[in-house]
Amino acid sequence: MSLSKDRRRLQARAARFGCLFLIVLMAATGCGISLPGLNRDKDDNTPDRAAAALAAGLSAKDLSQVPFVGTAGTAVNDLFQPLVAGMGPLKPNVTVASVSRDGSSATARLSFSWTFPGVPEPWTYETDAKLARESEQWKISWQPSIVQPQLGGTNRLTQRRLYPERGELLGENGDPIVEDRPVFRIGIDKSKVRGDKAKASAVRLAEVVKIDPKAYAAKVAAAGGDAFVVAIVFRMDAPDLPLGSKIRAIPGALSIRTAQMLAPTRDFARPIIGIVGEATKEDVDQSGGAAVAGDQVGLSGLQKRYDAQLRGTPGVRVRLAAVKPSGSSATPSPTPSPADEAEPVVLFEAKPVPGKPLTTTLNVGLQKLAETTLATTKPASALVAIRPSTGAIVAAANGDGNRGQSLATLGRAAPGSTFKVVSALALLRAGLRPQSSVKCLPTVTVNGRKFRNYSDYPRNQMGTISFRTALAQSCNTAFIGQRGKLHKSALRDAAVSLGFGTDYDVGFPSFFGSVPDDPSATGRAAAMIGQGKVEASPMAMAAVAASVSAGGTVIPHFIDGTQATPKGKPLTEEEAHQLRQMMRAVVTDGSGRVLGNLSGPAVLAKTGTAEYGTSKPLKTHAWMIAAQGDLAVAVFVNDGKSGSSTAGPLLRKFLAKAR
Repeated sequence: MSLSKDRRRLQARAARFGCLFLIVLMAATGCGISLPGLNRDKDDNTPDRAAAALAAGLSAKDLSQVPFVGTAGTAVNDLFQPLVAGMGPLKPNVTVASVSRDGSSATARLSFSWTFPGVPEPWTYETDAKLARESEQWKISWQPSIVQPQLGGTNRLTQRRLYPERGELLGENGDPIVEDRPVFRIGIDKSKVRGDKAKASAVRLAEVVKIDPKAYAAKVAAAGGDAFVVAIVFRMDAPDLPLGSKIRAIPGALSIRTAQMLAPTRDFARPIIGIVGEATKEDVDQSGGAAVAGDQVGLSGLQKRYDAQLRGTPGVRVRLAAVKPSGSSATPSPTPSPADEAEPVVLFEAKPVPGKPLTTTLNVGLQKLAETTLATTKPASALVAIRPSTGAIVAAANGDGNRGQSLATLGRAAPGSTFKVVSALALLRAGLRPQSSVKCLPTVTVNGRKFRNYSDYPRNQMGTISFRTALAQSCNTAFIGQRGKLHKSALRDAAVSLGFGTDYDVGFPSFFGSVPDDPSATGRAAAMIGQGKVEASPMAMAAVAASVSAGGTVIPHFIDGTQATPKGKPLTEEEAHQLRQMMRAVVTDGSGRVLGNLSGPAVLAKTGTAEYGTSKPLKTHAWMIAAQGDLAVAVFVNDGKSGSSTAGPLLRKFLAKAR
């Protein structure tokens, strides 16, 4: 019991001592007595903390909240901003490397790192900042050399992006397609005009070159202080090129004669090749920091898909540009003096790395011919030419009616009777021969749906005819009547053997055609004549003609080094011979007589007319495919009377001048 009493007595004494200590502590604090380790504000007032505040302000390019000796942070910030205005929106990453203290003074060593979009190498250096105690607080002694060792208050930093040479886009045999061509780059040079004057000049220039004044003025305002902000680029021979006197009359406006990567003409293969232009905000955002506003980037087509290869790597040049003092302050705020900037000092330079060329299979002459061939065709249209010997696409033209879309390689439409070449191969594999007899009837009904031949089908080719004649005259009912000979996948298998119906990764946007399985009787009947669910692009149908001509599966390719390996059953020599014999009859005896008297090697062909839509009467696609020598060609017109009368003359015009 006595032990318990002693324990309670000791606990009470400890409690009284604790209360006494707390009272003493509160009294000492209330009377302003400082106790070691308890005044946090005092501990935070160190040169390290002041140096850290300086590094943070420099990194943010805002020194208004940093403590400075003898002046306010806002005043120093007014001196600081002109020093870095020429760096544009770029901000440095600044860290404190070390702080050494000597009594009431200290020196902080700062590490700077400037990174430039798309430039692999950063600009790094170190500076020293002096610190002193003022009113019991550690503060920075401002000197311009804190920003960069060679800054002295009468000069400033400025940077200019160095653009790499864009890689050329080459064609067949290495012929240049997209290469440097002379242009005028018209814009505002902000080193010559500033502030509101630059905005006013931008509006005037925009009105002269007929672009959006508001958008261009905003672009000029957002650019760096020494930037040349391009408004528009004109080819040297552009009919709407503005007079030089109108440009020169605007303060700060320049028309610079230079070169830009361009195709032979504005519209040359444009839906496929694409275009190059200034990076949009979306391009900049998607670049992952590699591009900035003003960069030339691929905006569409191959130029966009292969932009990383073609664009190259930009460089940068940072200079110490001289300025003259203004005002009467002891530490002047620098303002630009163009006269003093004649020999700026280069502080840092990273050389640009040129882009690498992209080689395509396009033949410049044949592409121009293909585009000329379609020039007067108003509906959507396309022409594709392939070399059967290699699979190289040497022409891929899109008519004006395509509204900038590459129907030549990406179009999807029922191929109509041109697809009968595929059906013919399937039936040959099922046992028919070119001389086999088939029935060509006026109509054939499948599950209640009536199929008929085209309106001007020759009456003297009705009844029992040869399979060769059925293809030559394009008898729908004869092909539909033979559908029972084919197993479920026979049609698709034949298509794949002719380079049709299976997608391949060939390095450019493409559609190789589609032969979906349609279990319905009417669907299978329609597929025999290239209708129903069967779809093709002009490129896919050119591949069919090329495969027959070559005697083996031809997979079209457009980009050097992207040839795909065929996936289908190879054509036999006998199959290829029979198909060539039947397609030759189309020209000599059938619906393709429009090509009959062309000079040169024998022409193989097949016409096609495909109904589509819901109008009454139904609209029709016009198709024709052909092969002559080492060219296989497909022509497509979205709305035409028939393959022979609409697509045929276009194909003839192309082949006649292609040799």
